[in-house]
Amino acid sequence: MNTQRWMSKQFFSFFMTWGIFLPYWTGWMIHTKGITVSEASLIMSLGLVARGIATLVVFPYLSGKFSSKTLLNGMAIGTLISLLCYIPAGSFASLLVVTLLLHFFYPSLMPALDSIAGFLAQNKQLKHYGKSRSWGSIGFVVAGMILTVFTGALGDKVILWALLLGTVIFAGLGIMRAPAVLSEKPAAAQTNTGGMLQLFRIKHFALVLAIVVLLQAAHASYYSYGYIFLQDIHAPKYLIGVIINIAVIAEIIFFSIADRNFHKFSVGSLLALAALGSSIRWILVFAFPNVIVFCIAQTLHACSFAMGHYAFMKYLIKHIPQAQIPKAQGMYSALALSWSTAIFTIFGGYLYEIEPRYAFIGMIVCSVPSMLLALVYRRLGHKKDVSVSV
Repeated sequence: MNTQRWMSKQFFSFFMTWGIFLPYWTGWMIHTKGITVSEASLIMSLGLVARGIATLVVFPYLSGKFSSKTLLNGMAIGTLISLLCYIPAGSFASLLVVTLLLHFFYPSLMPALDSIAGFLAQNKQLKHYGKSRSWGSIGFVVAGMILTVFTGALGDKVILWALLLGTVIFAGLGIMRAPAVLSEKPAAAQTNTGGMLQLFRIKHFALVLAIVVLLQAAHASYYSYGYIFLQDIHAPKYLIGVIINIAVIAEIIFFSIADRNFHKFSVGSLLALAALGSSIRWILVFAFPNVIVFCIAQTLHACSFAMGHYAFMKYLIKHIPQAQIPKAQGMYSALALSWSTAIFTIFGGYLYEIEPRYAFIGMIVCSVPSMLLALVYRRLGHKKDVSVSV
């Protein structure tokens, strides 16, 4: 079968659901379940904590017990059941319980897909990670555009049904034929690789992880306050969605050309460029608080997020043993994509209350150290990475 096409479909279908959940879910709970903004924020914050635990502990453990296909399908079905539980839920307590259940299954699909992509790449069955991952970003944008039309016509109640439909499609794709290697259960010898601390014995893993954690944490203010900042600088309401999607379009373009144009770059060089782009992005937003410059800064999402993620995947495929990939992905998802973002969201919120622009310039406390660490890592000499293609 065409493994490249299969991986692209998986990324596309999952990120279509993510494009519904990430921007709209908090608003859906507020507008359709009648809870307050503070209650919804607390629910989602606790969900983020649960997400970190699930991806750091539960996902790597289950990866050692079940085949990749079984695990992927199980988490998809668990996600579907969790979403159905939202229908009768109406109180703060019930919504909190269901959200914690959802975060046990749903966010783990992201490191699961990246683990599968890394596994297939190591087995020479996936030639271009970036090409397949770009379809994930396309799915994110497509979902947002379609949902905007339906919420405008039918109201916010359609958000749940759209997410349910997207999850059914994703789960349905999981039942269909997949690369045979993904149905193989991990061998006992492979699973007996020690705990997560074994990862830190791999050359430079701790350094690379620290760099990407800082890189992703630098997005905290943008993810949490970008929408209201655009309102503060008087961006037209009908254009805010378009402006936010500039970042995702830049991400799509990068992933689509990365395998061809950046395969000769070392991991250290990619990480340093990503951190430099991130720093410039937040400095621009701080120094020139207007809509045009914000739009220009959005294109740097190709560096701050996409290039950093691509570099981590390149390091993982080259240096992490197959049996340890789920552990590495779980640690990356928990530390870089969950907990660090949660911590710096609080920091950014404090700065935003003082002056909105400070929330963005404050993010250079992450991006500048990540750039310095990336330059150190580059100097340490991963010369072999120059000829490695993801």
